[in-house]
Amino acid sequence: KREISNFDYLMYLNTLAGRSYNDYMQYPVFPWVLADYHSETLNFSNPHTFRDLSKPMGAQTVERKRKFIQRYNEVEKNLSAQCHYCTHYSSAIIVASYLVRMEPFTQTFCSLQGGSFDVADRMFHSVKSTWESASRDNMSDVRELIPEFFYLPEFLTNANHFELGCMQDGTVLGDVQLPPWADGDPNKFILLHRQALESDYVSAHLHHWIDLIFGHKQHGSAAVEAVNTYHPYFYGDKMDLNNIKDPLIKSTILGFISNFGQIPKQV
Repeated sequence: KREISNFDYLMYLNTLAGRSYNDYMQYPVFPWVLADYHSETLNFSNPHTFRDLSKPMGAQTVERKRKFIQRYNEVEKNLSAQCHYCTHYSSAIIVASYLVRMEPFTQTFCSLQGGSFDVADRMFHSVKSTWESASRDNMSDVRELIPEFFYLPEFLTNANHFELGCMQDGTVLGDVQLPPWADGDPNKFILLHRQALESDYVSAHLHHWIDLIFGHKQHGSAAVEAVNTYHPYFYGDKMDLNNIKDPLIKSTILGFISNFGQIPKQV
């Protein structure tokens, strides 16, 4: 009925699921909605412009999906449990890495990294390369987005002139590299990205992503079928820490959750 925006609806679901701006470990999670970071202009009438919202980030390509299914079926020796992903789509370090150019997130990121910035090549420096890593290239990267991608242009600029380092190809890190359709303008990027979120295509398919993150495909047999299972430690509300007597195991689980992320409560 268009009585609420997709952005407001996602924020409402995040809040219901226990996500909050006040907790880096349970920060609001938003989806990648676009798959086109190379065109000069965006075509919202072309389905190929958009990410497949019915699949998690680990299954955006056929080959990548096959590899994660193979991992699940083989249960690699170094894994303590059967799952598709040993990393998470939202964690304190992911949030801080996206917002690293703004305080207080700069200090948060450095403290999580042991007191300094990360190696330049691993820093968030390009929207396109981050999409390619999370959707195709990096088997340990299945990250989603945060709300700021849809309303806050300031996090894309290095207004504080932090020395973020130099990449191996000689590129000095500064402002985040934007897709061609943004014309190098963070405000235009946010405007078009928000329009994409509110587009007819996303409105018609967003419920599939909600099923994966907040709904019935979050765990159990539906999650296995959707290639959407994570390490058991990520399911914080499914683990009764009070019944774990071994302090070492308990601290390990808590450390795992704080470092690598937590599945939202099922709505």
